[in-house]
Amino acid sequence: MSEKFEVTNLDMKSGMTLKIKAKIHKDVNRFAINLGQDQDKLNLHFNPRFNESTIVFNSRDGGRWGQEQRESNLCFRPGEEVKITVAFHNNEFEVTLPDGNTVTFPNRLSQNHLNYLSMVGLQISSFKLK
Repeated sequence: MSEKFEVTNLDMKSGMTLKIKAKIHKDVNRFAINLGQDQDKLNLHFNPRFNESTIVFNSRDGGRWGQEQRESNLCFRPGEEVKITVAFHNNEFEVTLPDGNTVTFPNRLSQNHLNYLSMVGLQISSFKLK
C-alpha cells in the first residue's frame, strides 16, 4: 500500500458528515478509509478490494478485527477520481458510494465521538467535515 493520510484530532461527532474527494492510486489492489479513536480502535474500516471485487466493512477494537461485512457493489477502479461521503449517526455509518448507492454499517463500538481518520491508497484532493 502507499502512503497514509492521517488526522489524529478529527473531532467528528454523531450527526456529522465527512466528504472525501480523492484519486485512487493506479497501482493499488485496495484502498482504505478508517474512522475511530486510533489505529487499534476503529469504528469504521471501509476497504474496497479490487482483487476480490468486493467492499469490506469492519471494526477493530483493541487491535482485533470484528466480523467482516462484504458488499459486492464495487463501483471503483484504480486511477479513478472518487467522491465518498460518510454520515455518522449514533447507531450506524451511512457510506454514499460514487455511483450514488448507500451502504450502512453498524456503530459496533457505540462511540459518539471520533478523533481519528486515516486513508491509504488515495491521493486526497479535499476532505470536509460538517
